[in-house]
Amino acid sequence: MPVDPASATRSPSVPGPRTSAAPTAVPPAAADPAADPAAGPPGGRAAWFAWAIGVSVYVLAVIHRTSLGVAGLDAAQRFGVGASALSTFSILQVLVYVAMQIPVGLMVDRFGPRRVLMLGITLLSVGQLAFAFSSAFGPALVSRAVLGCGDAMTFISVLRVAARWFPAARNALVMQLTGLAGMVGNLVTTVVLAQALHSEGWTPTFAAVALLGVGGFALVALLLREAPGTAVVAQPAAPVRVPVRAQIRSSWREPGTRLGMWVHFTTAFPAGAFSLLWGLPYLVEGQGMSRADAGAMLTVLVFSTMFFSLLIGRLLARSARARMPIVLTVITATGCCWAAALAWPGGHPPFWLLVLLLIVMGSNGPASLVGLDYARSYNPAERLGTASGIANMGGFIAMVITLLGIGVLLDALSPGTGATYSAGAYRVAFCWMYVPMLVGMAMILRLRGKVKGF
Repeated sequence: MPVDPASATRSPSVPGPRTSAAPTAVPPAAADPAADPAAGPPGGRAAWFAWAIGVSVYVLAVIHRTSLGVAGLDAAQRFGVGASALSTFSILQVLVYVAMQIPVGLMVDRFGPRRVLMLGITLLSVGQLAFAFSSAFGPALVSRAVLGCGDAMTFISVLRVAARWFPAARNALVMQLTGLAGMVGNLVTTVVLAQALHSEGWTPTFAAVALLGVGGFALVALLLREAPGTAVVAQPAAPVRVPVRAQIRSSWREPGTRLGMWVHFTTAFPAGAFSLLWGLPYLVEGQGMSRADAGAMLTVLVFSTMFFSLLIGRLLARSARARMPIVLTVITATGCCWAAALAWPGGHPPFWLLVLLLIVMGSNGPASLVGLDYARSYNPAERLGTASGIANMGGFIAMVITLLGIGVLLDALSPGTGATYSAGAYRVAFCWMYVPMLVGMAMILRLRGKVKGF
C-alpha cells in the first residue's frame, strides 16, 4: 500500500483500510519518497513527457465539456427550448460522466490508462460531431450523453499515468498542474470558441472541435508510455482477480475515499455549474452585460483558477496538513461572496463584487482536487482508479443538483417569458446553490474525524 508521504511524518501508522495491524515505525528514508530512489518512480523528463501527452487529452476534454457554456443562448434559440430543457443538456452530460466514474476507474485498473484514453477521445469526437449537425433537441441530447461518456475517461486516466511516473511526494503538485492545464481548455472555450460561434456559426465551430480528436488519438496511440520502461503496462495478476464488487466495496469502506468524495462534492460545483451553463446567461440576462463583456468576465474565472492551482499545489507539496484548512477556507469564502452578490439590493451587484466573486470561485476547481488527493493517499495502488472514480463523482453529482435546481426555479419564477429571465429570477434561483453546499459541509465535518492525519 502506498503511503501518503505527509502522513508518514505525522503518524507511525499507515492510513487506509488495513490499519488493524500493530503500528510500525516508519524509517527516515520512507518519510520522504522523493529522497529515496527505491520509494517510487523517479520522475524526470520522460515523466513530464508522458504526463504532457495525457494532459493534452484532458485539455481537449475540457474544451468539449465546457463548449455548451458559451453556446447556451445559441442552443436555446437553435432548439427552441427554455431554461429547464436547456439545463437538461448539461445535466445529462454530467449524469453520464458521474455514472461512468466507477466503471472507468475499474477499466483503468484492469486495462491501463492508454487504452481508456483512446476510447475516451473517440467518444468525445463522435459526440461533438453529432452535436454539430443536430438541429433537433432529441439527437442533440443523445450526442451530449456520448460526449459525457468520453469525458469521463480522461481525468482518471491522466492521474493514473502521473501516479506511475512520479514519486508519491509529487503527486499532489502534479494533480494541481493537471487541473491548471485543464484551464487552458476552458480558456480556449471562453475566448476562441465563443468568437468562432459568432463568426463561423454552429456547425463549422463544433465540427472543427470534434476533428481535434484525430490529433489527440494519434498522440496517445503512438507516443504515450504508461510507466517507465514499457510501452504498455500489464496489470499484476492478483488485482485483476479481485471481484468488481469487492473492489468497489473496499474503496468505499475506506473513510479517506468518502471524505475525498464529499470534499469534491462541496468545492467543485459552484464554479462548475457557472462555467458549464449558467454563467453566461446570468451575466448577460441577469446583469445586463454584452456577450463580449460576459466572455471577458468568464476569462477572469479561468485565470483565477490557474493562479489557485499553482498556489494550492505549492501548499500541498509542502504539507498534506494544509488540505482541510484549504477546503474549509474555499467553501466559506465562496459561500460568503455569493451571499453578498445575491443579497445586493435589486439583484445587481457592483462590478467589483462580480469580479471578486469570479476570483474566489477560481479556487473551487483546485480545492476539489484535494478530494482526489485524499482518495489517492488512503488507498493501495491496485484500486487507485476505482477510489479516484468514486471521489471524482462528488462534484459532478452536486453539479447536476445545481444545474437542475436553477433551471427549474428560473422557469417557475418567470412564467411565460420563454426567452429571457429577470435579475430577480436569477437572484432567487442561484440561492439553490446553498442546498448542496450545506449538505456537503456537514458530511465533511462528520467524516474528518474518521480519517487519520486528515
